[in-house]
Amino acid sequence: MHNTHLLTSKQLAKLHFIVSMAFLLASSSVPMLLMFLVSFTVSSLMGSSLGNFYQNFDITWGDGRAKILNNGELLTLNLDKASGSGFQSKNEYLFGKIDMQLKLVPGNSAGTVTAYYLSSKGSTWDEIDFEFLGNLSGDPYILHTNVFSQGKGNREQQFYLWFDPTTDFHTYSILWNPQRIIFSVDGTPIREFKNMESRGVPFPKNQPMRIYSSLWNADDWATRGGLVKTDWSKAPFTASYKNFNAKDACVWSNGASSCGTNSSAAAASSTTNAWLSEELGSTSQERLEWVKKNYMIYNYCTDAKRFPQGLPPECSAS
Repeated sequence: MHNTHLLTSKQLAKLHFIVSMAFLLASSSVPMLLMFLVSFTVSSLMGSSLGNFYQNFDITWGDGRAKILNNGELLTLNLDKASGSGFQSKNEYLFGKIDMQLKLVPGNSAGTVTAYYLSSKGSTWDEIDFEFLGNLSGDPYILHTNVFSQGKGNREQQFYLWFDPTTDFHTYSILWNPQRIIFSVDGTPIREFKNMESRGVPFPKNQPMRIYSSLWNADDWATRGGLVKTDWSKAPFTASYKNFNAKDACVWSNGASSCGTNSSAAAASSTTNAWLSEELGSTSQERLEWVKKNYMIYNYCTDAKRFPQGLPPECSAS
């Protein structure tokens, strides 16, 4: 499968067969049946290739605590005292614009962490993180973000959200192209990490990454530095997922990208791959500054005590 929005060879064969049958039927004066067969087949095939958890993900751990429901349209992770649970994408990606809708653990979620991230393998891995740190009932979740490149992280930024993330689904997005990584929530950018290789800062651009997500117990650090422990009487804890979308992404398979040999340059010239050179416009930049001013609660670039030898080089960029 080269792209979540492309049909597989089996689907194409099925489509070709049904269209051929439809034209035969059309010659027999049944045009209504023709239209129905073609429209139903195309929509069902395309629908199954976008957002279907059976098609796009594997449950990797949790001993039955992770479940795919509603014909593949919904995935739930559960956590109890014995274990959490998790899943990962079947595909690897080298650049992409990836959306997922999440509804987080409601009520007293203190001690729990819901992680949703991209990561490669190995000791010099790259990683792009969303982590949702649970809290006591009535206290806000903390959205924790980080970027690892060549095994080095320590680039944490944390935010409160401007809504309750437990009452409904909200869209959490990562735009990752050769120039920048943009984290967004419901279409509002909350963080931008630019490619600053010119300043000696490694940038994730050579290692394909899978999508991972997990719900797990981290009460040794997640809530108030570990002071608040998980209340197991409230278990099982549940996080829910739907509407996965990676139609704008370069799938990496057998050493090649679905976007072509030079995805960072040639593919970006195509209007269908405009996201490969996408940047924040003036309105989006204003929204980003609004989030920073009103909802950012930690920024490694302002933590001078943590970096006595000087802040990381990307922090001094304008």
